[in-house]
Amino acid sequence: MNVEQSSLSNQPKEDSNENNNSSFQWTTSAVVQSIVIFILAGFAEIVGGWLVWAAVRGIRADGSGNETQGNGETHNIVMNDTTPVNALGNDVNHSETSSEYSIVKKPWYFALLGSMTLVAYGFIPCLQPSSASDGFARIYAAYGGFFIIMSFLLGWALEGESAKPDVGDVVGGVICLVGVFVIMFWPGR
Repeated sequence: MNVEQSSLSNQPKEDSNENNNSSFQWTTSAVVQSIVIFILAGFAEIVGGWLVWAAVRGIRADGSGNETQGNGETHNIVMNDTTPVNALGNDVNHSETSSEYSIVKKPWYFALLGSMTLVAYGFIPCLQPSSASDGFARIYAAYGGFFIIMSFLLGWALEGESAKPDVGDVVGGVICLVGVFVIMFWPGR
């Protein structure tokens, strides 16, 4: 094979839909499918990560006692919003403004189930309808905005009032969501 034949064989085939990135068009159903896939990926990543976190680090109990049922280990920790605490959770300055809550560690199989969920999560973004034209970078960048919003909402749902988003979280989440739509639906892509 000579050099000329070699360079010709490396040329993309223009009539192939797989190599022609401009063949994808956003439709209403593609937009809905894309959003559903982002939400599914968010649930898998956040719940999987939360399961691992709950087994390894523990979760904050809101004082209702519901989180301590079952095989979880409970550890009382003193936390303070304005005063530093040491590695044991003790108030360094012994301030009287501390609030006490419990850390509950879930059983080891939470980590195993969470790990399996995270492996499944890795495949979900590949289902995006625009994945052939947008590729890994754009899909994951746009998913990041969904992840931020879903982290706040699911964290609040899983841990209660101790993880309730504040105004800055809501404003930041809205900015991220606007960024997602700019990334995914910019005209001419």
